[in-house]
Amino acid sequence: MISVDKKLTLSQVYEVLFNDEPLRVHNEVIDVVEKSHLFLKEFAANKIIYGVNTGFGPMAQYRIKDEDTHQLQYNLIRSHAAGTGDLLSPLQVKAAMLTRLTNISKGKSGVHRSVIDLLQEFISQDITPVIFAHGGVGASGDLVQLAHLALVLIGEGEVLYKGERKLTSAVFEELNLTPIEVVVREGLSLINGTSVMTGIGLVNFFYARKLYDWSIWLACTMNEVVKAHDDHYSSTLNGVKLHQGQQAVAAAMREHLADSALIKKREEDLYSGNNQEEIFKDKVQEYYSLRCVPQILGPVLETITQAGQILEDELNSVSDNPIISVDDKNVYHGGNFHGDYISLEMDKLKLAVTRLTMLSERQLNYLMNSKINEILPPFVNMGKLGFNFGMQGAQFTATSTTAENQTLSTSMYVHSIPNNNDNQDIVSMGTNAAIIAHKVIVNAFEVLAIQMISVCQAIDILNYQNFVSSKTKMVYNDVRNIIPAFSDDKPLYPAIQQVKEYLMK
Repeated sequence: MISVDKKLTLSQVYEVLFNDEPLRVHNEVIDVVEKSHLFLKEFAANKIIYGVNTGFGPMAQYRIKDEDTHQLQYNLIRSHAAGTGDLLSPLQVKAAMLTRLTNISKGKSGVHRSVIDLLQEFISQDITPVIFAHGGVGASGDLVQLAHLALVLIGEGEVLYKGERKLTSAVFEELNLTPIEVVVREGLSLINGTSVMTGIGLVNFFYARKLYDWSIWLACTMNEVVKAHDDHYSSTLNGVKLHQGQQAVAAAMREHLADSALIKKREEDLYSGNNQEEIFKDKVQEYYSLRCVPQILGPVLETITQAGQILEDELNSVSDNPIISVDDKNVYHGGNFHGDYISLEMDKLKLAVTRLTMLSERQLNYLMNSKINEILPPFVNMGKLGFNFGMQGAQFTATSTTAENQTLSTSMYVHSIPNNNDNQDIVSMGTNAAIIAHKVIVNAFEVLAIQMISVCQAIDILNYQNFVSSKTKMVYNDVRNIIPAFSDDKPLYPAIQQVKEYLMK
């Protein structure tokens, strides 16, 4: 049971999102939320407070009559539920709801406790509000996407439930659920924040970590296939470069390859004094895609780690406006809804993942090109050359997908477009940045799946099954249970999809 109290950690978020760990809101949180709500009701009585008794955005100069403030919140939610495009996945929406729940639980938003209760109910019962990918500019937060969440919380709109898209009202009736109470500023508190971009960003972080781990596995296995020397991932060589990421990658490679019978020791192979030939048959140094893995994946690892730290901070922050402070009995107006932190990290993350994808594609090309590797048939073809094609067709897909990632890596962070009558004159585009980063990550899994199948074919061609490291052998066996070694041509798309799912699980 994960308790929402002072702070949620990344590991706790992972358990809720990927292992369906139950969630419980601590009683102290409910008390803090209720005190904030009661304070705001009293404090707002004779004061002008944005979004309570004023219009919104550039319309904030208009006073709202007391008898209209309740309807104002409903108008805001309904008018901003204007998203288009693909639906966010249930996992992304669950992450967004968890983030919104965590933000509001700080007691700085002034919402009625029913918001907390219903969000917790949605997460527990796998009720997924229908939220569209297009609509957020990432300043005033994820206004459009969060409006679709708020629309469901007031009992309107649509949800995904038990695999079907249904009217929210029907699901509420089926489960005996009650919409939230809209009292003071529940509409504004719900739609004004960075919870969608942060939620998607959290999902991106966890998948990026998986990609990094698989990239280490593939790089190590590639080094085994070519019987590489051991010094390029040694502690001595990497220790003179002071980057923690590089040193961590090298350490992971040493651990992976510790019991491999294929890796050569340079001292024994080239320092013995027995190499008298004029032209060396074996390479003195491997290609960069094999030899420079610590230097390439090191900054990737550091970028992923930094993204995780920023996301955890944003998850546990308060990102709406204004902020209610019970402690000093005041309400503060500002811009905590601005998504620059997430936007920049998502741009950096997709750059790092694209670089990881490029490394995979180059390693794949090494396997495919017999003139480069000089130990394998073209396209790791286990059939008759010229008659069969091996992984030739799949390489086209990997190359194409890598190129798409390179194009998608263009920054969203620097693509601010003023809108909202120029009230929002500089915006983060953080929601778009997170969504595009997710596409880059999914693409990367596809490229790595193709490389994974290819490297297993290479192990079979070379009869290295009993010589690879134990870490390599374990994954090799898993992949071979999905797609046995093949020599005859057959459609590869089902196996690529299955291996991709295996990598993502």
